[in-house]
Amino acid sequence: MAVKKPTTLEILLRDIRSCTLCAPTLPHAPRPVLAASEQARILIVGQAPGARVHASGVPWSDASGKRLRTWLGVDDSTFYDASKFAIVPMSFCFPGRGPSGDLPPLPACAERWHRELLGHLSAVRLTLLIGQYAQRFGLGAAYGPSMTDTLVRWTEFGPAIIPLPHPSPRNIAWFKRNPWFDADVLPTLRERVSAALAAH
Repeated sequence: MAVKKPTTLEILLRDIRSCTLCAPTLPHAPRPVLAASEQARILIVGQAPGARVHASGVPWSDASGKRLRTWLGVDDSTFYDASKFAIVPMSFCFPGRGPSGDLPPLPACAERWHRELLGHLSAVRLTLLIGQYAQRFGLGAAYGPSMTDTLVRWTEFGPAIIPLPHPSPRNIAWFKRNPWFDADVLPTLRERVSAALAAH
């Protein structure tokens, strides 16, 4: 039986998962965490893995991920099917903790890998930009003076892009101050997720 030759994307993912570019600045051994497939219909661009995701090696395997899947209206098996969801954080490794939570994503990941990686995801129908770093990356000059300003204008970015706040439990106060997010954004988000997954 002939051995299947790995695709260009599979080779790229192997290279990313063995990347040590940021090793000198990380407080731990590198462990890049991501998921992607050329068939993926939805792209999730997040910030960086947290400590629990670093420990498990599974994207969004924490309380934030549980809330995110509730927002999307999908179960675990759907979310972790790389032919449906590509999960590409701005930094593939946990950057460590700072005085007020996790440190910002290290910029070297996006600079080195993102353009090439995203070039393979031509089947994506919906991109979700989670948190300010992902939104600055994905929206460029359209990013507003603050994340909340950007989120309030979520309808301006068209049906193929939705900016989202981070679903972290640390953001409970923001959710309480902004009830429009649950009322207005989440129903549309679930509709667009369902439509993207159903697309052929």
